[in-house]
Amino acid sequence: MQIVPDTKNWTWVLDRPCPDCGYDGPAFDVNASGTMLRDLGRRWQVVLRRDGVGVRPRPDKWSALEYGCHVRDVFRIFDQRLSLMLSQDDPSFENWDQDQTAVDDDYAHQVAGQVAAELDAAAEALAARFDSVSAGQWPRRGLRSDGSAFTVATLSRYLMHDPVHHLWDVGADVPFTRRPISS
Repeated sequence: MQIVPDTKNWTWVLDRPCPDCGYDGPAFDVNASGTMLRDLGRRWQVVLRRDGVGVRPRPDKWSALEYGCHVRDVFRIFDQRLSLMLSQDDPSFENWDQDQTAVDDDYAHQVAGQVAAELDAAAEALAARFDSVSAGQWPRRGLRSDGSAFTVATLSRYLMHDPVHHLWDVGADVPFTRRPISS
């Protein structure tokens, strides 16, 4: 059975907490972005070492391995987007079809150890890029293909929901539940 594509516009996480995973975007301190990404990378390492990591809990739901592949790719995509925002004025982001990427890259058959290493590297690269953001760069803008405008700060808040929510999806320890994280 194929996974039904997620067509929700998740930008609402910038305005209110997620009722499922508890992530509170408005309360997230963007200055802790690098710290949070490194923590998320470590949490995903634990998930990707589980027995049965590639087994789907239901035919219509991704396995922890598939979610790990997705989170790795989210980190890579957001690193590219953040780089554009820091180096260009009002860049536009290409559309990324996450569901098609999962099929094209055969997430279900990737090797968990390799995905773990790649996810860790992607988390560290993105964390380092966020660590480099100066106070004057947080308001820089970028535009998603659907017209949604982000600042570097809102991009961070939006981004953090994805790996946190997917930790919740796979029943892992969720680091951010309706309380601000401090660095």
